Amino acid sequence: MAEHTAGIVVGVDGSQASLAALRWAVEEARALDTPVVAVHAWEPATAGFAPYAPTSARPTVAEQHERAAEVLASTVRAALGPHIGPDLRAVVVEGRPAHSLLRYARGSLLLVLGRRAHGQWELPSVGAVGRECLRYSTVPVVTVPASDRRAARLTAVGITPDARTGAA
Repeated sequence: MAEHTAGIVVGVDGSQASLAALRWAVEEARALDTPVVAVHAWEPATAGFAPYAPTSARPTVAEQHERAAEVLASTVRAALGPHIGPDLRAVVVEGRPAHSLLRYARGSLLLVLGRRAHGQWELPSVGAVGRECLRYSTVPVVTVPASDRRAARLTAVGITPDARTGAA
């Protein structure tokens, strides 16, 4: 399957981190004049249901696919608003998220993933999917933190006007 030869692939899962990643990817794509492929991967939910559970209690594969498509569409709308440009392609794919993202990113310019703003001890937090993508990706991977509204804005202290302009 040769999905991509260029562009930016971004993983979308409906989280605040994936919203930030999608926004960043779209801005970067505009600067690079390249398309964006927003990928939402899902796996059938067979675990969690006892084998003797009534079939009516288990969602069908079609229902799960429809739910995945809703997650992707609502995330794209929340991140970009109602007017989506022609350079954005949204893809729902059944499969392991890391494997699917790596497959779609093969041959692209970048793979963009969201991450929580901070983990334990104020270190960046990358989940299992992000770690697998970072380990096995054949293209550069960018992790974009979810916005942390509690974080204080960084401000320059004691900067002279010459330092701001780069003049020596």
